[in-house]
Amino acid sequence: MLYQRSSALFEEAYKYIPGGVNSPVRAFKSVGGVPIFMKSAKGAYLTDADDRTYVDYINSWGPAILGHTHPEVLEAVKLQAEKGFSFGAPTELETEIAKFIIENVPNIDQIRMVSSGTEACMSAIRLARGYTGREKIIKFEGCYHGHSDSFLIKAGSGAATFGNPNSPGVTSGTAKDTLLAKYNDIEQVEDLFRHNQGEIAAIIVEPVAGNMGCVLPENNFLQNLRKVCDENGALLIFDEVMTGFRLAFGGAQELYNVKADIVTYGKVIGGGMPVGAFAARNEIMNKLSPRGDVYQAGTLSGNPLAMRAGLTTLQLIKNNPNFYEKLNKTTETLDFEIGKILNAKGIAHKINRKGSMMSVFFHTNRVSNFEEAADSNHSLFNNFFHQLLAQGIYLPPSGYETWFISDAINDVEIDKTLEAVRNFDYSDKVED
Repeated sequence: MLYQRSSALFEEAYKYIPGGVNSPVRAFKSVGGVPIFMKSAKGAYLTDADDRTYVDYINSWGPAILGHTHPEVLEAVKLQAEKGFSFGAPTELETEIAKFIIENVPNIDQIRMVSSGTEACMSAIRLARGYTGREKIIKFEGCYHGHSDSFLIKAGSGAATFGNPNSPGVTSGTAKDTLLAKYNDIEQVEDLFRHNQGEIAAIIVEPVAGNMGCVLPENNFLQNLRKVCDENGALLIFDEVMTGFRLAFGGAQELYNVKADIVTYGKVIGGGMPVGAFAARNEIMNKLSPRGDVYQAGTLSGNPLAMRAGLTTLQLIKNNPNFYEKLNKTTETLDFEIGKILNAKGIAHKINRKGSMMSVFFHTNRVSNFEEAADSNHSLFNNFFHQLLAQGIYLPPSGYETWFISDAINDVEIDKTLEAVRNFDYSDKVED
């Protein structure tokens, strides 16, 4: 057995932690098998409890854009830790990172730090409702904005109907305030506004979706969302928890030249520490407590360890003029070369890529929304996942997740990955 120690650790964890994990995707339920327990990470590599090493294409689900335990980030965190872990009081450091982000990101004047992407998106929705005096929001099927109640909604019986809860514990009342549309379908969005005139506070969207696999906006989708919001007095919220500082330093707003009203962040801005943030122009952020009447608070918001790790990470990216060029080139190489290998094997597929995010979908030639992502061959992906895992390549354990490429992945890691893909044979069984 390849993962003997991991199997034992999972059996033990299952007794004390629901499902044995603290976040569902880690359980490997989508791909099958036993989740791998990691004990250390450095650069492009993870090391598991059985001392096997893996080229990492999850990178903590995006934050480790520099690779794991970057020496300068590590040293900065060590120095900060010596000064205290948390104060429950303001620090100069919070202002320093806020100023740095605002100076480098388009269309924002103020930013509020929180402790997770879920918290950031939840707070952004509350702020949008408070600012507009409206209650309904639009989200898109397949887009994930964290696990707060407003976002755990599945489609209703028609395009213009309210959504339904897709988790016990989410009330039908909450669901009625969430309207669903198909990603990349602007006509559905326009239809929702026609049926709910003067009631929609905001649209929230992943500008590049990452939770149905990597799915890109098409046919000026983001630009049209901006137009529809302007026409109807609604706010446009960009969930840039994944894309912020990853696709460009100014995120998707910069990349697509679209102004969002509220932007949410996470992942990269914490450098691997738990962190989130939401930002907007002054007139919107001034509604937020303690200045305004929209309440939001957090005991560990602006945590000094997270702020130091995040600021150091952002400074390192900013100070490297070739950072995104190299990162995007690495991802482009993986895209092209994996595609060549799969073509040679006669395996129908579609690789979606934007910047340093990418996904491989099997037995399809187009994925532009959740429905098309669901139609791809997930059992083949599961087999692909396990065969590459056995060869030391760690992919996201679900065909509905994007790969995150780090700056630590170089030619050696690319070659190792491509060799594993060359060895892929979906008729083979994989050792558990």
